[in-house]
Formats: sequence, structure tokens, C-alpha cells
Amino acid sequence: MKVQHTFARSLVAARTWPVVIDAGVAACGLAIFFAIVSTGKYWLSKPAPIAEISHSIGALPVYAFYSIVRIGLAYLLSLIFAVAYGYIAAYNPRVEPWMVAVLDILQSIPVLSFLPPVVLFMVALIPGHQLGIEMAVILLIFTGQVWNLAFSFYSSLKSIPREMLEASRIYRYSAWQRFWQLEMPFAAIGLVWNSIVSVAGGWFALIACEISPFANYTYQLPGLGSYLQVATNSGDYKALMFGIGAVILIVVATDQLLWRPLIAWSDKFKFEQVESADRVTSPILTLLRRSNLLSALPGRVWTSIEEPIYRRLSRTTECRVVHPVDEEKSSRPTLALWMLAVAAVAVVAWGALQAVIMLQSVTWPDLKLLFEGAAATFLRVNCALLISAAWTIPVGVAIGLNPKLSRIVQPTAQVLASIPATAFFPIILIGLVKIGGGLGIGSIALMLLGTQWYILFNVIAGAMSIPSDLREVSSLYRFTRWQRWTKLILPGIFPYLITGMVTASGGAWNASVYAEYSHLKDSTLQTIGLGSEISSATDSGRFPIILLATIMISLMVVTMNRLVWRRLYRLAETKYKLEG
Repeated sequence: MKVQHTFARSLVAARTWPVVIDAGVAACGLAIFFAIVSTGKYWLSKPAPIAEISHSIGALPVYAFYSIVRIGLAYLLSLIFAVAYGYIAAYNPRVEPWMVAVLDILQSIPVLSFLPPVVLFMVALIPGHQLGIEMAVILLIFTGQVWNLAFSFYSSLKSIPREMLEASRIYRYSAWQRFWQLEMPFAAIGLVWNSIVSVAGGWFALIACEISPFANYTYQLPGLGSYLQVATNSGDYKALMFGIGAVILIVVATDQLLWRPLIAWSDKFKFEQVESADRVTSPILTLLRRSNLLSALPGRVWTSIEEPIYRRLSRTTECRVVHPVDEEKSSRPTLALWMLAVAAVAVVAWGALQAVIMLQSVTWPDLKLLFEGAAATFLRVNCALLISAAWTIPVGVAIGLNPKLSRIVQPTAQVLASIPATAFFPIILIGLVKIGGGLGIGSIALMLLGTQWYILFNVIAGAMSIPSDLREVSSLYRFTRWQRWTKLILPGIFPYLITGMVTASGGAWNASVYAEYSHLKDSTLQTIGLGSEISSATDSGRFPIILLATIMISLMVVTMNRLVWRRLYRLAETKYKLEG
């Protein structure tokens, strides 16, 4: 048979594009290798706590590289921790209430509360190298990224339909198989969308952590965060604009090269009986799928690792015996576990005693100011939460359910969410000073920048996860708008909405540190609140005030958890759990 048009444009493109893509993938691999080597040399060099920050625009690429490395490593650490923590909490009823409570507390404690002890500890742990300071900053960025990922994975595991769990038992899946073929795919959509907000939280923490003065110790690392702070304090608005432009450029590139392909990839894990006609697409993902290198090599490597594991697991008791879903595994604590528990209690008791001794230096005027600040910050946090929910729920549902609107609005929302709120703080503060306003009401607007995106992206993920067949049924039976919201949309997004509200509350508490107390050139703007007390105490090195303010935040968070969030989580796991 004779083949006509052998040099047709379509055939030439089909033949040559994979080679070009493979070359691009190889170039990216070489660039990553060079980045690892360069970073290693810098981290293993002699420590330089106070680096000179240049105002030159030519220094931005190097600063951007250092900041991206810190945020990337912190995100990988956050993802690993979140999956492990969420898995243990979801499948261990004895420790689940404690782990959820700890998660609630930690995600609400401002980063600056962790700052002094973490930096001092890491510098003492790794003396003589820049690595100690860098690891301290990475751990602090980790505290700004990890909590909503852990909440997302935990709530996804608790929302897995019962019949899917029963199917995994009937087919005798091992824990390893169930994790990779059921639990991770079911949680993928929520993890991807929360990753966008987590990285935004990482930028938020980065800008605060690359320069940090407290007591008699100060460190200043080269990066975009320190560049923006130095430009703001020196009044160099041209450098400030270029720094914000660099952040926006990085965010846009990350959105197009990473988040958009991941969203399109995770769409295949949507739980539905009828395939949706509307699918999220990504040109980058389409190109990567045409790469022979990426399509063949990872599959072969993964198969060579996976097959021996599955072959060994198939001979275990777990894969040969079918266990009912409701079967309770009774196990008594071992001697080693009891010894570990006793040791943990002893360490906690000793730490609590030292904290009580430290708090003896707090005076009554300090305590009165902290109580007033707690009331003010609590009201601001909840106002920011309600305002955020009022606009993000309808907008998030519209984006998640309307593919045409999603293609237009979703990329813009992702970019805006990924731009750190602290990058806008100097501009907003300058505006407040120009109009003669203070931080009393303006701090709520600043909190909104660190709160609203948690709710928006969780609502979008919840709306996208609503099965297409249920939406078609609601149209077929001609649901009214009220019925559609009360019978389909709100129940469908409820688990995601609660996760978003909880993490948004933590984001508001974190943002309070910067919203209630900020440096602008040679002046300091502040208003009454716990965030202001923590920031001012950090500047003066008053550790008892930092500790007591953190304890008060923890007590308020625990109270809200017991009275509100825990009950709503239980409702999401029972009444609004999607069943087949």
C-alpha cells in the first residue's frame, strides 16, 4: 500500500515532538542536578547569619532561586508529614482525638511563636555551617504549609465511601495496595488544591523568616523575602515593585508548569459512576504525556520495585483472609509502648514545669494586656472567617461546577492565591498611613489575605468532586435553586468546606502577627491583639510573653475545636459522607 503525503505537517510534528520533549526533560534534569550541587556548596559553607542584601534587580534571579529551594524542600517535607500524620489519625481511634486536637492547636500558632526556639536549636545543632540557619528557615516554612495538607488528607480518608473499603477487603488488598490504589487516589483532588494554598502559606512564612531580629540575635538570608523587607524598610519602592513582580512571575510559572498539570491529572480520580463530559485540560500535561522518556522509564522502574513487593504481600495473612470493615482489632499495648508512654509523660511534665517557672516573670499589667489582646484578635479572626466564607462559597461552587467559568477564573484565582499576602502588606500599610488610618480595622483586611484562599480552594475541590451523575439527576428532576444547594451542593462540599474553615482559622491566627504589628521604614504600626504582643515580644526577646500568648491561642483553639469543629467533622463523616 502506498503512503501518500509522507511529509505532511501533522506526521512530521508527531514524529519530531517527542524527541524535542525528551531533550527538554533531559535539560530539566541537568538543571536540577546543577541546582542541587550549587545549593549543597552554599549550605556547607561557613555560616553567614547576616548576608548583605543588594537592591540591584540583577540579584533577583539568585534570590529567587534560594527562596524556591527553601519552599520546595519545605513542601516535600510537609507532604510526607501530612500523609503520615493523617493516615495514623484516621485509622487509630485511640489516638485520633488527641492527634486532631494537636493539629488544631499547631496550625493556629503563629510562625513567630516557633521562630526563636527553632532558630537557636538548629544553629546549635549544626554549628559551623550555613546549613543550620537554612534548616531553621525550612522548618519554619514547613510550619506554614503542613497543617491544611494534613487536615485535607485526614478528612479525605474519613470520607471514603463504605462500599469502596468493602471492595478493598473483598479483593484482599494489603495496606500498601489500599494506600496507593484507593486512599491516595481518593485524596488526590483535595491534596492538589490544598498544595496550592500550602505553597502560598510557604511564601507567607518565607517573607517573615528570611529576616528575623529577636533579642540580641539577628539573621538575614539572601532571598526574595529579605529583598522585599529591605526594599520596604529603606523606602526603595522601585525595588519593592520589581521584587513583587518577581514573585508574581514565579507564581504564574508555577501555576502553568506544575499546578495546572496536576489539577488536570487529578481529575481522573473523581468518584463517579458516569464519566464527565467536561474534563480539565493542560497543554503542559499533554506534552509530557507524549514524552517517550517519561512514559517508559518511570513505569519500568516502578514495576521493577512494585512487583516484588506485591508478590511478597500476597503471601501474608492480611492478603489471604477477608476482614469485615467493622471488625475491631483488639490489641494490648506492649511493654515497649508503655515505656515510651511513661517517658513521653515525664518529658512533658518536665517541660510544663519549666514553662511555669518561666511564666513567673509575667506581671499583672502584662497579663491584663494579653487578655484584652486575646479578645480583640479572637473577634478579628472570626470576622475575617465569616467575610471570607460569605464570598468564597458561592464563587468556589461556581468555579468548580462551571467548566467554562473555571477556564477563565480558576488560573487567575490560583495566581492570586499563590502570591504571598505578606508581599502586599507593605503596600496596604503605606495606603493606611496615607489615609491616616490605623491597624484596628485594617488588620481584618490584612487577615483576609491570609484566610480566604483556604476556603475558596477547598470549596472548588469539593464542587469538582461532586459526581457528574448526581448533577445530571438534579437537572433531570428539575431541582429548584434552593433544592440544588440544600440537597446536592452543600452536602457535597461539606467535608471540604469544614477543612477549609479550620485551616482558614489557622491562617487568620498566623496572619494576626503581621496584621497587628508591622514595621514601616523607621516607624512601627500596631494595634491591640495577641499577634501584636507576640511580635513585640519577639523583637525584645521576652520569651515568657511569647509563651503565654501562645498558650492563650492554644486554649481558644481547643475550645473552638470541642464546641464547633469536632462536631462538624463528625457530621461530615456520617451524614454527608458520599455513599454509592
